Amino acid sequence: MTTPPIRPRGLVRRILGSPPLRILLLGFLLLWLMAMNGDVMTSYAAEPAKAAMHVLAIAIAGFAVYIGYAHFIEQRPVSELGLQGMGRQLGLGLLIGAGLYTACELLLMALGIYRITGLNPPSYLIPAIGMAISSSVFEELLFRGVLFGAVEAWFGSWAALVVSSLVFGLTHLMNPQATLEGALFISVEAGILLAGAYMLTRKLWLSIGFHMAWNYTQSAIFSGIVSGNDAEPGLIRSTVQGPDLLTGGQFGVESSLFALVLCTTTGIVLVVMAARRGKIVPPIWKRRA
Repeated sequence: MTTPPIRPRGLVRRILGSPPLRILLLGFLLLWLMAMNGDVMTSYAAEPAKAAMHVLAIAIAGFAVYIGYAHFIEQRPVSELGLQGMGRQLGLGLLIGAGLYTACELLLMALGIYRITGLNPPSYLIPAIGMAISSSVFEELLFRGVLFGAVEAWFGSWAALVVSSLVFGLTHLMNPQATLEGALFISVEAGILLAGAYMLTRKLWLSIGFHMAWNYTQSAIFSGIVSGNDAEPGLIRSTVQGPDLLTGGQFGVESSLFALVLCTTTGIVLVVMAARRGKIVPPIWKRRA
C-alpha cells in the first residue's frame, strides 16, 4: 500500500496561512467573537446563567473558527487543541490556577490585609462563569494559539515568549481601572506562566485551565478586582486595607508582589521544563541551516 503524496498548498493558501496574515485574519475573527461575548454578558447581566450558556456557545464557535482556519487555510493538524490528555491538562490547570490565586489571598489574610466579613448566597458564584470562560478561551486562542504560534514560526520560541507576553499584558491597559504597572506585572507573571504552559505541553488546555480558574477564583470566590476591571461581588464579603504593593491597588491582586513572585516562579519552572524536554523551537533561519 502506497501513501499518496502530500500536495503543496496553493499560492493563496500560502499567503493566507503565513504568520502575518494568520495574526490579522484569524486574530480579527476571534476578536469579533470575543466582542460578541461582551455584548452577550451586558445584555444578559440580569440573567447570569443564560449569559454563561450563550458565552459557552460562542466559545465553541471560537474553537470551530480556529480549527477551520488551520484545516482549510493552513492545511495542518490542530495539535494544540488535540483531545488526547485534554481532561488531565485542563483539570491540572484549573487546580493550579485556583491554588495560585488562593495562595495570594491567604498571604494577605496572614498579614491582616484581607479580612473576611461575611458570605453572600451561593448564587453569587454564577455571574463570573461567563467572564471566566470568555477570557480564558479567547485570550488563549489569541495570544498563545495565534500570536505565539505565528511569531514562533519565524522567530522561534524565545521571541514568541517575549512578544506574546508583552502584547498580552499591554492589552489590559484598555480596562477601566488599568495601570501601566499592572499591565507590566501581567506581562511578566501571566505572560511567562501561560506561555510556559503552552511550550511545555504544546497544547492550549493547560493555559486555558490556568486562566479560567485564576479569573473565576479571583472574582466569584474572593470578590476581587480582575485585571483593572470594575469589581463584582462574589461569594466572600471582605475588606482590603494595605499597601498597593501587596494588594495590587485598583488593578487587583495581579498587580501585587505576591502574584508576581508566585506566578512568575511557576512560569519559569514550566519554561525550564520545556527547554529540558526539547520543546524549544529555534528561529526559521536556524531550522533551515
